[in-house]
Amino acid sequence: MGIGIDRAAAPADALGTLDRILPWFVVVLTLWRGYFLTQSPVGLIGDESYYWDWSRHPAWCYYSKPPMVAWIIGLSTSLLGDTESAVRAPVIVLGAGFLWFFHATAQAIYGRRAAFLAVLLICATPHSVLANLLMTIDPPLFCFWMMALYFLQRALFEQADWAWLWAGCATALGLLSKQVAVLLPIMLLVFLLLDPGRRRWLRREYWLYLLPVAASMAPILWWNGEHDWIMWSHSKNHFTAQASLPALLEFKYVKNLLFHQLLLISPLIFGLVLFLSWRNLRRFGQLNPQAQFLMLTGPVLLIGVLLLSFLQKVQGNWPMPFYFSSLILLAGAWDQGLWRKWLRSTLLLGYAMVFITYSLPSVINALHWQDTANDPIRRFRYWRQVVADVQRAREHIVPDARSALLIVVDHRDMVSELAFYLPDQPQVYHYSDEGIASQYEIWPGPETHVHANAILINNSMVPLPEAVVKAFTKVWFVNEIANPRKSQYPYHLYYAEDLRQWPELKRSVKLEE
Repeated sequence: MGIGIDRAAAPADALGTLDRILPWFVVVLTLWRGYFLTQSPVGLIGDESYYWDWSRHPAWCYYSKPPMVAWIIGLSTSLLGDTESAVRAPVIVLGAGFLWFFHATAQAIYGRRAAFLAVLLICATPHSVLANLLMTIDPPLFCFWMMALYFLQRALFEQADWAWLWAGCATALGLLSKQVAVLLPIMLLVFLLLDPGRRRWLRREYWLYLLPVAASMAPILWWNGEHDWIMWSHSKNHFTAQASLPALLEFKYVKNLLFHQLLLISPLIFGLVLFLSWRNLRRFGQLNPQAQFLMLTGPVLLIGVLLLSFLQKVQGNWPMPFYFSSLILLAGAWDQGLWRKWLRSTLLLGYAMVFITYSLPSVINALHWQDTANDPIRRFRYWRQVVADVQRAREHIVPDARSALLIVVDHRDMVSELAFYLPDQPQVYHYSDEGIASQYEIWPGPETHVHANAILINNSMVPLPEAVVKAFTKVWFVNEIANPRKSQYPYHLYYAEDLRQWPELKRSVKLEE
C-alpha cells in the first residue's frame, strides 16, 4: 500500500516554519511602508490636514472625534517639523505595533501556523496599504483595538489578572481615538454574561477593566459639556438620517458598502469571512470560548454594520476593526483543515490587489494620466497646486500677504489644506451659513480682528454669502483660480476691507462630510 501525501498539509507546515522569521518580516514590511510613505506623490488628504490643524490647538476633544489623532500628530510634528512625512510618520509605528499584537493574539489562540497565516491575510487586504499611509483616526484605533484584544485574551484564557488593567488602558486609548471603541466593553460584557462560569469576573475584574475606560471618557464628557455636547450631536446625526423608499428598494446603501468591502478587503477574503461568520453564528453555542470571544468582537459586529446599511448610508471604513477577529478566526479555520484549497487563490488575489494599489502612482505616471479623467487619485493630490495658485494671487493682492486675514467660504478641506501648504502656515478662518459644520466653527473666528482686511475664497458654485459681504466696508472680486476637481466651478478670490462685525454663528449642528 502506497504512502499518501497530504498536499494541503505542506503549506500549513511551511507556515509554521515561516512564523519564526516574523520579526524580520515585520522589519522589512515596515521599512517598505516608510519608503513608500516618503515617496508617495499623494499630498495630505483633507482629513489629514484637518487633523494636523487640530494638533495646533491641543484639547481634550474636538468637533467630531476624540483627541488622540491630534495628540499623535502634534507629538510627531513637534519632533520632525510640520511636513507631510512628519504628519504621516506615526502610521508606520502604529502599523508595526498593530501587527505585533495581531500576531500574538492569533498565536495564543490558534498557534504559530495560524498566526502567520493571519498576518499574511491582513497584509493581503488593499486597506492595509491605506491604513499604513494616511494618518487619520483609523491607525491609532486599529493599534489600540488590537492591543485591547490581546490583553483581554491574556486575562480571559490565560488567567492573567494583571492583564485586565492593561486591557482597560488599551481600550481607553482606543476610545480616545474613535468612539467605536466603546463596543469593546459592551461585547466583553455580553461574553461574560453568556456563560455562568464567566460571570465571576463581573464582581471585580470587569470593573478593574472599566476603570481606565471611564477615566478616558471623563475629559471627553467634560469637554462636550462645555461645548453643548457637540460631538454627541454630530455622532447622533450619523444614525438619524432617514433613507428614502427608492433607496431602500434598490438596496442603494447595501450595494455601496459591499462594493467598498470588496475593494478594500478583496473579494475572496471578504466572501470567506462572511461565509465563516454565518457558519459560526448558526453553531455559536458549540464554539469554544476563544472562538465565541472572537465572534463577538468581529463577525457579529461586522454583520451588524451590514444590516445597518439596509437602513441608511454606512461609510466603507466603519467595519474595518471588526475584520481583525474575523481574519484570526478564518486563519484558525484554515489551520484546522477548512477550505484549504482556497488558500492559494485567496492570497494571490489579495496580494495582486495590494500590488496594484502600491503601483498605482507609478502606472499613472508611466501612462501620463496625471490630472486627467483617467487618474483615480487626482482628487488626492491637486491641493498643492491649488494652494500654490492661491499664494501667487495672495502675494499679488497684498504685497505683505500676512497682513490680510484668510477666510474660506467652502468645504473645510480648503481651510485645512491652505493652512498646511501655504508657506507661512497661517490661521485660516471658515464661514458656514449652515451652523456648526466643523471644528472651525468652534474655535474663535475673526470677530476679534475688527478693522482688519481679508482675502475671501469661495467656490463659484455658490455666491459669496450676503452676511459675509455686509461684514466688511467694501468687498470686490480680484481673481479666479482653477478648480481641478470641478473645472466648471473655479475658486473666486475677493479682497475685503475693514471688518466691521463678523456674522453671528447659527447654533445648529450640520453633519460633517
